[in-house]
Amino acid sequence: MKTVHVKRAFKYRFYPTDAQAAELSRTFGCVRKVYNLALAARTEAWTRQERVNYNQTSAMLTAWKKTEELAYLNDVSSVPLQQALRHLQAAFANFFGQRAAYPRFKSRKKSRKSAEYTTSAFRFRDGGLTLAKMAEPLDIAWSRELPEGASPSTVTVSQDAAGRWYVSLLCEDPSVQPYPATDTAVGIDAGLDHLLTLSTGEKVSNPRHERRDRARLAKAQRKLARKAEGDGANRARARRKVAKVYARIADRRRDHLHKLTTRLVRENQTIVIEDLAVRNMVKNGKLARAISDAAWSEFRSMLEYKARWYGREVIAIDRWFPSSKLCSACGSLREGMPLNVRVWTCDCGTTHDRDVNAAKNILAVGLTASVCGAGVRPQRRTPGGQSAMKQKPPRREP
Repeated sequence: MKTVHVKRAFKYRFYPTDAQAAELSRTFGCVRKVYNLALAARTEAWTRQERVNYNQTSAMLTAWKKTEELAYLNDVSSVPLQQALRHLQAAFANFFGQRAAYPRFKSRKKSRKSAEYTTSAFRFRDGGLTLAKMAEPLDIAWSRELPEGASPSTVTVSQDAAGRWYVSLLCEDPSVQPYPATDTAVGIDAGLDHLLTLSTGEKVSNPRHERRDRARLAKAQRKLARKAEGDGANRARARRKVAKVYARIADRRRDHLHKLTTRLVRENQTIVIEDLAVRNMVKNGKLARAISDAAWSEFRSMLEYKARWYGREVIAIDRWFPSSKLCSACGSLREGMPLNVRVWTCDCGTTHDRDVNAAKNILAVGLTASVCGAGVRPQRRTPGGQSAMKQKPPRREP
């Protein structure tokens, strides 16, 4: 079996001293400032139809540090500042490759507070992590062990909106190896009444994490709304309470999705899903909250990277394929089917559970597309002895 070298981030919570918190807050501010300055310089050059690369922005950083106005950039480690320029270079590479929108400026209030350190800017020894410009190691809550003999290549420190501090260590994890190959495959239909319905007939309940904390969230938001904009400390305290409720919801949701995706990848060689346009779906005002809480995009992301780790395959079929209206027994296509119809009977006499039938069709079409090496396009009419799908050349991966 081929050896897989997987680099994996291990994230831990830590509790900085006042001096460490002040140093990290300064670093976050400097990282944001350098990123914005470099983005402004590259944007100005772009208007002149010129391109500025990483090396040029790195030279700009050296010049900025020598000015009186930006001399404070010398007070923090230079490595996170250089990493910010590399991240901006990656953002432009994605933009020019048509994989992302044009990079945006970082906001002091809304942008993620983080700084990335490479090996030259931290010391990891005897289970202690000490960052550049710091005299003491971080007080990390080691909730799980790092791989034996692990040596972090990068360390990312961040603070979330709820005020919690995290450190993420990127290490090579030799324990991640492909699972033994199996012949099992499953189709998955995502929904709201049930989070997932599998082609095996199993239905995974929707925990509705946001609904469980909705009353607590509304109370915290009302308190925040009553705080005036100029009421600094009180408003900040109220904002953190709202952020803590959101963090609690997100933590529970992420934990549930990790357990679910790990089980699906472990049990199945091939997993077929729909290529849902979640960004468009949340524009539906009545369902936006429920769709966001279901976190289908996060589910797919977890499923795909775990499948790469463990030698599994994830197939995404066309979002317009009529999986619910197509009879999985005879292949006939029903003209229309409102959302309130959960059970229906085909002309061939087969009675279908709407979601289970959809999952079976998703699996069948995904496996066919995989064998043929083609994508899946929607079927527009009932097949008179024709295939239940039409094929097109696969889309070029970005």
